[in-house]
Amino acid sequence: MFKKMFTEFKTFAMRGNVIDMAVGIIIGAAFGKIVDSLVKDIIMPPIGFVLGRVDFSNLFVTIKDGAAAAGPYPSTAAAQAAGAVTINYGNFINVTISFIIVAFAIFILIKGINQLKAKEEAAPVTTKDCPFCFTKVNIKATKCPACTAELK
Repeated sequence: MFKKMFTEFKTFAMRGNVIDMAVGIIIGAAFGKIVDSLVKDIIMPPIGFVLGRVDFSNLFVTIKDGAAAAGPYPSTAAAQAAGAVTINYGNFINVTISFIIVAFAIFILIKGINQLKAKEEAAPVTTKDCPFCFTKVNIKATKCPACTAELK
């Protein structure tokens, strides 16, 4: 029984779509780290500079001061270290920007793949329409089989 289950699992795991999915997840995780760095290290600093040297990751609202120290806190890390309860909307802004970038990158990738598939799938023309009865006729035909008209 165990041998049969192992064989079935091996068959399942070795199917192409399972392996493709695993590779996609691994590449997606790595791509997510790249996009995260792009947002945090490249995109957000200029936006913060334009908006008055704001670091979005440190935008938060304190709901309740911490037991260790009272606010105001200079950063979310300081607030969390003090035990404060906060709403970290700056992190939400960063994550939203990351999501938009990832979604756009995936859109561009899928669009490119679809264009490649469309070029591959363009089958050669094998039929033409009879200009008299509009029946589909083999492209090599000289007479329409439906109306017997001469075809050019």
